Amino acid sequence: MNNLGNKSALVTGGTKGIGYGIAEALLKEGINVAITGRTKATAEEVAKQLNSQGNDRAQAIGLEADVRSYESQEKAVSEAVDKFGSLDIVIANAGLGHFGSVEDISIEQWKETIDTNLSGPFYSLKASVDQLKKNKGYFITISSLAGTNFFKGGSAYNASKFGLTGFTQAAMLDLRDHGIKISTIMPGSVSTHFAGHEPNEKDAWKIQKEDIGKLVVDLLKMNPRTLPSKIEVRPTMPPSK
Repeated sequence: MNNLGNKSALVTGGTKGIGYGIAEALLKEGINVAITGRTKATAEEVAKQLNSQGNDRAQAIGLEADVRSYESQEKAVSEAVDKFGSLDIVIANAGLGHFGSVEDISIEQWKETIDTNLSGPFYSLKASVDQLKKNKGYFITISSLAGTNFFKGGSAYNASKFGLTGFTQAAMLDLRDHGIKISTIMPGSVSTHFAGHEPNEKDAWKIQKEDIGKLVVDLLKMNPRTLPSKIEVRPTMPPSK
């Protein structure tokens, strides 16, 4: 993908946090971007913010989509293709976390975590695979270091991210013969609104959303013969405990 200027991308959960940082970075490279959110009004407002940054080489659009629904993601892919003519890049970013003892996690919380963090990326890929095959595209999931490192209170989140890491790696093997590149990015602590956190000046030590955006661009620019299929990303200097 050396020539990114004529490409188009879909970023799930692109209205804030890592998804927003990725969308912003893609637009700066001249890539048209469709971002999805739970409500059309929010997605369109954020797309308007992205377009106001003065990049005249590419355009952002906002789409309503629930990653827990295959039909909803299929519709988002169709709308992105209708707008941009094709779809070359899909970033399965949308995610959430419920934390607590396995005794306390509710059935509803478990299901929401698995449906969003694991089934969601599967639906994203199923909905877009024909476009990605056609265009020899790139599919990237945003997993987590929690996808290889379990922790107390993380039963639902660990299960979803361990599963996502494994799913992405297996899908990479399934689809690389079609010319599709697939990677998973596994960040540690990122300064976002995840789990109700409000980013602030004390987050300066954390990975920033624009750092993940830059990493995605670097992957897209990698020589086609080389595939970094699983990337672990950590803060350089976390606070001493």
